[in-house]
Amino acid sequence: PPPAFGAFELGGRRLDALSTAGHIGNLAPLQGAARAGGFMNTELDPDGLLRSAPLLARIGDDFYESLALATARVALGAQRVRPVFFDADALMSGQDLRQYGMLESVELDTQPRTRIPVEPDLTTLIQFRGRGGPQGGAFRYVSAVDVLKGRAPAAALEGRIMLVGTTASGLNDLRATPVNPNYPGVESHANIIASILDGQFKQRPDFSTGFDLVQVLLLALVLTATLSALSPRFLILSALAAAALVAGFNFWMYHGFNLVLPVANALLLILGLFLLNIAWGYLFEHRRRHAMASLFGQYVAPELVAEMADNPEGYSMEGDSRELTVLFADVRGFTTISEGLTPQALREYINLYLTAMSEDIRGNRGTLDKYIGDAVMAFWGAPVALPDHAARAVASALLMQASAKRLSAAFVERGWPPLKIGIGINTGQMHVGDMGSQIRRAYTVMGDAVNLGSRLEGITKVYGVGLLVGAATMLAAPRYAYRELDRVRVKGKHEPVPIFEPLALVEELDEATRATVAQWHAALAAVR
Repeated sequence: PPPAFGAFELGGRRLDALSTAGHIGNLAPLQGAARAGGFMNTELDPDGLLRSAPLLARIGDDFYESLALATARVALGAQRVRPVFFDADALMSGQDLRQYGMLESVELDTQPRTRIPVEPDLTTLIQFRGRGGPQGGAFRYVSAVDVLKGRAPAAALEGRIMLVGTTASGLNDLRATPVNPNYPGVESHANIIASILDGQFKQRPDFSTGFDLVQVLLLALVLTATLSALSPRFLILSALAAAALVAGFNFWMYHGFNLVLPVANALLLILGLFLLNIAWGYLFEHRRRHAMASLFGQYVAPELVAEMADNPEGYSMEGDSRELTVLFADVRGFTTISEGLTPQALREYINLYLTAMSEDIRGNRGTLDKYIGDAVMAFWGAPVALPDHAARAVASALLMQASAKRLSAAFVERGWPPLKIGIGINTGQMHVGDMGSQIRRAYTVMGDAVNLGSRLEGITKVYGVGLLVGAATMLAAPRYAYRELDRVRVKGKHEPVPIFEPLALVEELDEATRATVAQWHAALAAVR
């Protein structure tokens, strides 16, 4: 077929169009009978998808029409096609100066003129309208065999534009497109023809590069400022929301204004920032858990450390003042015990004792503060808040007494001295946190209520009992039955403080013990 136009019509401008050294023409009888002819070549994008197709190709100094352009031109009754450039007149109407001399569109000499928007390389974006089929759809399929044998209904062919092509996968004319991985190549030409006829084109606007840059920068600023502060659940939701917003805006512009805006860079940015925040969050979480385990692992049970890691808002390493319950336990006559045992036996003796006491404390979610020689210090209610901290402390103390009795029997069987312990418990406002010097620090409690707990442990031997609690503990743990022993004046207190001996859970107390406790309280009241 003859060329659409030559290089002289470009006025010295250059077009970066599809270029070939030559072409294979139609058979002479076919081309002679045809009103026009065109090439069918297409080029795939770097990702292997067909999104656009060239409308014109250059051979030497001449430009030739594609099959779709030639078909549409003939259907519209146009005689020729020419390129249209941004010129001085366009500049006067407000066009950007940088567009001067750039290709604007391809024009058919119809009345009125038909302008086809193209890219600088003379390609047009394909507006995919869906698949066709024998029963209709975007494009009606008619079997070539039916046409040759006269079986095709005339109404299906008359006044129509017919393209001859293949749809079978074995004939290698299927193309991967954004809408279908196996799209018949002939339908890509049909889509272009339909767009030229009805004037519905998808365009990539001149500002697309700038829009992409602004879009990416805004997303980077907003997401960088917000994603890092979110939990994993909200991080996922925010990333999905951002991706949906970008895709939704792109979809709206595509279908509402026929504009094709860049979206890949924005989505890749969202994915990249999401993965980066997930990776950073994982590393940060790993370090935080490791630091928490290093700090609190020596104080509380492993399962409590895991719970703290899962709910970090429930604890704090910073100094704080809150109501807690503290426990002190000490071995009676430890100096005598140590003098009667070999160093190896003494080490095993104290290790067995401390292990049993620590397990009873941790079993009730207690925080093991420290060992002071043969003494044990623990507290409840921090680092994780426990509303029943007093009851848990009393429960641990009763278990510790039972464990001490079992250990004592085992020690006697081994020829070691028996084990007797005294325990003091008190509840009140305490300062808790990571305290110490720059050389050594510890998570511990301080305060007047702590001192009273220590002194209660010291006076257990005076009253010949193994466990004493303060009045605040008794009131905070009403599930247990208590025997009030006395009111004592302790160091640092101006007024005497009542002291109580926990006996057992109220429902576990037998009738004889209840009667004895009642008589005791009556006698105590009479003495006062």
